[in-house]
Amino acid sequence: MTVVSLALAAILPLSAHAQAPAGAQAPAAAPTAAPAAHAKHAQHEWTYNGATGPAKWGGLKSDYVICKTGHAQSPIDIRTNATTKSQLDPIVFEYQPSPLKIIDNGHTVQVNYAPGSGMSIGGVRHELLQFHFHTPSEERINGKQYPLGLHLVHKNADNKLAVVAVLFKLGKENPALTNIFNNLPKEAEVEQAVDGVTIDMTGILPPTQGYYNFPGSLTTPPCSEEANWFVLKTPVEMSKAQLAQFHKLYKHNARPVQHLNGRVIKESN
Repeated sequence: MTVVSLALAAILPLSAHAQAPAGAQAPAAAPTAAPAAHAKHAQHEWTYNGATGPAKWGGLKSDYVICKTGHAQSPIDIRTNATTKSQLDPIVFEYQPSPLKIIDNGHTVQVNYAPGSGMSIGGVRHELLQFHFHTPSEERINGKQYPLGLHLVHKNADNKLAVVAVLFKLGKENPALTNIFNNLPKEAEVEQAVDGVTIDMTGILPPTQGYYNFPGSLTTPPCSEEANWFVLKTPVEMSKAQLAQFHKLYKHNARPVQHLNGRVIKESN
């Protein structure tokens, strides 16, 4: 969300917001299902199914070729019997409250975060730019896919991306999602600043923050292989009603898992 080249801005759909960067994508595919009140999405050059779906992304335009030729593509299926356990630096989350600025960009629901929040790892700080959702989760653990996944997209001073993935399982209502899901956009592809509503992503994090770490890519075109991934090991809960809220806009916006191609997945102790 902010000032990274559009290629970086491709990790996932991006808003028209001036500061949208890294996790962004180019205009997107029409969602699977949208409520009648929701304005219709524009036609997008890539989608999550059919002739412009994930299997075809690499051939849609020359800028997307790495989607099919890359060797460090995301997402992946993390097999815990094959990870390398080590003393990894803890992630230090430094999130502050932010006014809610939300957009349905045609591929997902994305929230553009106010400057000043971020994460640090190994003494290197990364600014939180935006976060967005995938249903079901793009990351899998031992083949298991979760009902929802959240990607928190960060960028450091060298424009390197760090993406933290949070997995959601069904259970109790998640208070940290309430202000977001109660204010899902009613109009497509227009960023909405919700008056009087703030969010704090500290509340979305699990109580224990062990993680899996590996090099990877943006999970949407152009699939650039420039992201350092941190998948939190502990899922958090959300209610069926909350999942149903999100499914009113998107029922499936997840790229299939990609080949590991010899990459090492590190696991924090």
